[in-house]
Amino acid sequence: GLQLLSSLGRLAVGYTAASLLAILLGVVLGLSPILLRAVNPYIQILKPISPLAWMPLFLYTIRDSGLAAVLVIFMSSLWPTLANTAFGVGSIKKDYLNVSAILQLTWFGRLFRVILPAAAPAIVAGLRISIGSAWVAIVAAEMLIGGTGVGYFVWNEWNNLQLTSVIFAILAIGLVGVFLDAGFGRVAKLVAYTE
Repeated sequence: GLQLLSSLGRLAVGYTAASLLAILLGVVLGLSPILLRAVNPYIQILKPISPLAWMPLFLYTIRDSGLAAVLVIFMSSLWPTLANTAFGVGSIKKDYLNVSAILQLTWFGRLFRVILPAAAPAIVAGLRISIGSAWVAIVAAEMLIGGTGVGYFVWNEWNNLQLTSVIFAILAIGLVGVFLDAGFGRVAKLVAYTE
């Protein structure tokens, strides 16, 4: 339980930071097709890189294994949410934006009353994909860095030849993944709408 809590704590920090940045950048890119076309090649280069490939660079530059694991989660969470947010914002009907201009909403008023609600289903879909990627990445990262976490626990129990503990940990990882996905499934139903 303590190992799972340690992993979930790292997950919460890295995932939250990545989600906030991804939604912010996704809104900006979705509202500006020219900027999206300019930035998209860089996104396509960075997106397929395994989050674990960044681990040596993070360990070398910051020299803190716990923070390096959080940054691995950050990298694994960033791209799906960014891509889905940009797509969701870019596909908002122009009529919605035109009505918000007629009503003379401020930029923040337009963002919170029109753009984010209209793009919410796509954003939540990206967040749901990101949480699954982040959960997979944290287990693998903790196997590499050691110390605490469910990934470290699995690797340590394997080294001690405690296969029953390894199997139990694998089941616990799967159950946490199911609960995380189910939570985002409920959020997706709450924000879904029909035009």
